[in-house]
Amino acid sequence: MTAEAAVVLPVLVLVLAALLQVVAAAGAQLRCVDAARLAARALARGEDEQAVRRAAREAAPAGAALQVDRQAGMVQATVSVPASGAGWLPGLVPGVTLTASARAAAEGGEPTAAP
Repeated sequence: MTAEAAVVLPVLVLVLAALLQVVAAAGAQLRCVDAARLAARALARGEDEQAVRRAAREAAPAGAALQVDRQAGMVQATVSVPASGAGWLPGLVPGVTLTASARAAAEGGEPTAAP
């Protein structure tokens, strides 16, 4: 093995690991979006909140939290998860949180004006 290969090989491994982390984080972000949409739609239909939380937990990445906000005929669901727990290499991006929100008009609720 040449000296150049000995230097380049670890760099290539690190680049590959970083790319895998980015792909894993993107997948986790998409799962957060899906979970937030699922929760907002179900809550807007008036489904049981505990059942909605269980369904959102199943759709979201492990360790995700669901926050629900109801105001003036609207339901907003926000799903968040630390990026360090959502990817293939935990701890590689500490302090970053993946978050997704979705809003839906509650059935039978009052229409609200756009802000």
